[in-house]
This record gives sequence, structure tokens and C-alpha cells, in this order.
Amino acid sequence: MPTAALEPTPNSLRHDAQVIGLVGLAHGVSHFYHLLLAPLFPWIKAEFGLSYAELGLLMTVFFAVSAVVQTASGFVVDRFGARPVLFGGLACLGTAALLLSASGGYAGLLFGAAVAGLGNGVFHPADFTLLNKHVSQPRLGHAFSVHGISGNLGWAAAPLFLVAIANLANWRMALAAASAVAFIVLAVLVALRHVLDPREVQGAVGRPAARAAGSGGSVLGFLRLPQVWVCWGFFLLTTFSAAGIQSFAPTALTYLYGMPFTLATASYTVYMLCSAGGMIVGGFAASRTSNHDRLIAVSFTVSGLMAVLVGLNLVPALLVPVLMGVIGFGAGTAGPSRDLLVRAAAPAGATGRVYGVVYSGLDIGLACGPLFFGALMDARLPAWVFFMIGGFQLLSIFTAVTVGNGNRSRSEAAARAEAA
Repeated sequence: MPTAALEPTPNSLRHDAQVIGLVGLAHGVSHFYHLLLAPLFPWIKAEFGLSYAELGLLMTVFFAVSAVVQTASGFVVDRFGARPVLFGGLACLGTAALLLSASGGYAGLLFGAAVAGLGNGVFHPADFTLLNKHVSQPRLGHAFSVHGISGNLGWAAAPLFLVAIANLANWRMALAAASAVAFIVLAVLVALRHVLDPREVQGAVGRPAARAAGSGGSVLGFLRLPQVWVCWGFFLLTTFSAAGIQSFAPTALTYLYGMPFTLATASYTVYMLCSAGGMIVGGFAASRTSNHDRLIAVSFTVSGLMAVLVGLNLVPALLVPVLMGVIGFGAGTAGPSRDLLVRAAAPAGATGRVYGVVYSGLDIGLACGPLFFGALMDARLPAWVFFMIGGFQLLSIFTAVTVGNGNRSRSEAAARAEAA
């Protein structure tokens, strides 16, 4: 009986679904804003006479600010709670779009990009803290799966939404409409804020006392844990790889295979769709195993080897979409396990801080990856784009396994301590 009293009370399916849906909706807006400016570059370039380097700097500012804020926001989440931080992030995104729509020059664009980065930086620490606290343990794999899919849907929706409005009206109106998206979602979350009530944490999974002590008992103690920095390296490597696919895969395929750009773009679309499908499968798989590093290893082995095969140019061009689909499916399948791996590495009470630090590697990868792969394209090495995509994915396996082995060792030590 005493042991049963320590078990968390499972939430209802309805409650978990509401939490997952609201957090996923907010995350979709975050990814939507990743592409707030890029689809509008042709209009912005023409109006202000900017160079491509100046346009690229806008994205660098966005992700650089986001990386810094992401690290800091984890501390704010742990101190003040995830819900108000998430609301603040959405408000910043909506404000940033309004500032950008009214900008009269390059300085205004840079400022608007920085404000957007400020808003974007809070989402991962806030999202994952809410999911970990409010969703029952058996459904966490599915929660992280939906979280990843919502991000992909945000990426897919942004170009369609922004370009359509820019064509019908102008780029400033497109940004104003994007602002309305953020504020509408914020209004929905505020109206349903009781679902994310910080007092309702019955679905949270208790952590052993040994885990709580692992942070060293101080606010910054978690920074001494090696697994935190190995997780950070994992995110940096995998996001570097993803940045190469997002930025230059279609262009590299046209050079490498001589295929029409429409087919190359279709190959990227297949990649994105299969990635979303992989996240669904990965959510079920992650819920059925505690060895998430091993699932990641299998997924990225397949994905990385397929990327290398694309670079070797050994298959007909018509088979490239199939290979790109396998790459996307492998990367997507690893997504939910990736998030659960970080969760297992986080000491009790430091979830927001750990997610903030670890996910800053994601923003750094998104900021620096396009520069690296752009240099490969400038050097006329399209095959090496895919060799490096695959190489980064394969290299990330070692970081995932390192974290997984460390998590298992700590769990075994905690079990021995409790038995004693």
C-alpha cells in the first residue's frame, strides 16, 4: 500500500489530449515563425534593395537571439512556471510580426527579427515542462510525437500562408496576418488556461531522490552533469544535418542528378511527409521501450546510410524521392525518443533549465548549418552535402548512446540505493 501511494494518478485521456493539443498548437506557431521572413525575401529584397547576405543575416539574428533566450528561459520556467512564459513567447511573436510589417528599413527588420527570436526562444523549455508535468507517463511518447508533427505542420503552412497573402496584397499585409495567427492562438490558450493549471500535476512522474540530488542541489548544479552537454551536442549534430536538408537538398539534387527542380522539390516534400509519418510511428515505438537511445541509433543508422547513398549518385533520379522518404522517416522516428532521452537525463526540478540549455543546440545548428552547407554548394560539392548530412546523423548516434548508457547507470544506482 505505501508503494501504491507513491504512484502518480493517471490523467483522463481527455485531459491529456487537451494538454497535448494546446501545447502542439503553440509549437506549430513557433515553427511557423521560423519561416516568417524567408518566403517573403523576394518582396523585401526588391523594396529595400538588400543583398542576399543581408537577408541571411536576418535569419542568423533570429536564431542567435533564440539560442540565448532558450538557455535563459529554462531558468525562468523553473522559477515562475511554464504557462506564463509560453503566453509571453506567443505575445512576442505576434508583436514581432507587427514590427516587421511596419519596418521602414533594414534596421527595423533586424530589430523585428530579434524580437521574434526572443519569443521563439521560450517554446521548448515551456512546452516540454508542460508536457512532462501534465501528461500521463504512458502517453508521453505520443505527446512528443504530436509536438514534433505540429512543428513540421508549422513549417509547411508558413510559405503557403505568407506567399498567398503577399501575392494577393503585399508582404506587409502577409506579416500583419501572421501577427493575427499568433495572437489568436494566444487568445485560445488564455481562454483554456485552466487546462495548463500549474497546480494540476497529477500526471507527472515522480523521480527518485537520487535523481534530485544529481543536480548538485543548486540552480546551476545541472550544468556539471556530462549528459546535459552530450545531449546538447546531439541536438547540434542532428540540427546541422536537418539544416542541410532544409536549405540545400533540392538545389544539391538538381546539380547531382541533373533532375528538374520540380522533382527535386517533390523529393523534399516526400522527405517532410515521411518525417511526419515517422514521428507518429516513433511515438508508439517510444512508448514501448525505455531504451530510447537504441531506437535513435537504429533510426539514424538507416537515415544516415540513405543520405550517403544519395550522395554517391548510384541510383536513378526517379528513385531519389524514395530514398529521401526513408531519410525523413528515420529522422522522424527518432524524434519522440530524442525528447524522452533528454527528459530522462534531466534532474528533478531542473526540467526547464535542461531543456533550455539542450535545445539551444538546435537554434545554433539552424543558425550555422546553412552557412556550412552553403559553403559546400559554393565549392560545387553537392555530393558532400549529402555525405555530411549522413555523417552528422551517424555521428549523433554516439552521443545518444552515451546519454542512454548514463541514464541507465543512474537508474540502476538509484534502485540499489532505494533497496539498501
